[in-house]
Amino acid sequence: MYRIVSLRNSLLGPSLSAAVAVTIVLAWTPMAAQAAAPNSERLSLWSGQAPVGGGKFESAGVSVTVHRPAPEKANGAAMVICPGGGYGGLVTGAEGHGIAKWLNQHGIAGIVLEYRLPGGRSFVPLIDAQRAIRMVRFNAKQWNINPNQIGVIGFSAGGHLASTAGTHFDDGDLKATDPVNRVSCRPDFAILVYPVVTMGSKTHGGSKANLLGHNPKPELVDLFSNEKQVTDRTPPMFLAHAKDDTLVSPENSRMLYEALKAHKLVAEYLELPSGGHGLNGYKGPMWDAWQTKSLEWLVLQKMISDADTKGTVGSGK
Repeated sequence: MYRIVSLRNSLLGPSLSAAVAVTIVLAWTPMAAQAAAPNSERLSLWSGQAPVGGGKFESAGVSVTVHRPAPEKANGAAMVICPGGGYGGLVTGAEGHGIAKWLNQHGIAGIVLEYRLPGGRSFVPLIDAQRAIRMVRFNAKQWNINPNQIGVIGFSAGGHLASTAGTHFDDGDLKATDPVNRVSCRPDFAILVYPVVTMGSKTHGGSKANLLGHNPKPELVDLFSNEKQVTDRTPPMFLAHAKDDTLVSPENSRMLYEALKAHKLVAEYLELPSGGHGLNGYKGPMWDAWQTKSLEWLVLQKMISDADTKGTVGSGK
């Protein structure tokens, strides 16, 4: 039901500077998306005003880019992709559109979420992530997706957002006037790569400050410490983290993994011997390892077939 996997130290490689890994922000335009992937489409997440919580709204241009695999490769699985960036930016290249390209190579639709940056508005990224999951499920038939094979994948602070979506969800509101809001925002699985998980002592300080503000109330800290929010309905999770990650401590992944085990939930933790934050710049044996292992894990969850694991590894950049 759950297991921890370690890789041998023989796979050691040079480590990318942690600071560089988090602060790189790559631009992406609709034209670039179409040039790189003919089956991609950029869509607005919200029509009109976007909610910020507490019954308040704002004007915000939030978008998702839907990258669909070739029809002959599509297996019905999909992932909403949450790039990292410390909740102060978005690494939409290697941790966004590059991941979507990799997923497409294995028959999985990749939906890149350019979520709003919180600036202390703690619930805004989660509201966007929940909406993205609902949107994919609502459009599942049109996009050739199985509504029961929709997961979320996130990196660094995007891993915090993905784990938040995996621990804070609802089944939809059947009375909602917006039909998208009538469907569930519970992901069927989550893949978390060097994620921020806790808002406690082992957190990444910048992510915490950007998400919760500089003096958050203790109850807000607990609410967004996702290792404390696991329930019996939390979906299966795969985690990968390097032992030598000095920017986001691997304790983040370990704490969530232990919480999942305590609830006897499906979980796997891939402990990488090296790579730092960003796993050597999104390339090399450590980067390849989590991709290979996560695909094998998805086969065990019956989200994809063994045939879908064949092909290339790498960021897809």
